Amino acid sequence: MNFNVAQKSQLDARELLLLDQEVKNRGKNMVIAYVLWYFLGIFGGHRFYTGRTGSAIALLILSLTGLGLFITFIWWVVDAFLLHQWIKDHNQAIEAQVLNEIQSHKAFTGNGML
Repeated sequence: MNFNVAQKSQLDARELLLLDQEVKNRGKNMVIAYVLWYFLGIFGGHRFYTGRTGSAIALLILSLTGLGLFITFIWWVVDAFLLHQWIKDHNQAIEAQVLNEIQSHKAFTGNGML
């Protein structure tokens, strides 16, 4: 559920375009995440992309060992189901941050214009 709907309803068209562009610039791309998961997931590529560096390093180290490769494969399959929500959550957090920046700017200038 998107909790930013109430704030977004208070924005004009120009501010909505700015919000959309900032989320695209700062957010994560679902397609890129799944391409990284598919081709480099066994080495933690998608986890590096999503900012989960600690577990990405663990995946990388485990994948370099024989026994760890089996564990990494299971981890890779599970991540296929989690990755979508990680990207969604990240992008919603970015959207909330940009909304707060826009609202702060409107309050600071006092006229509602950016």
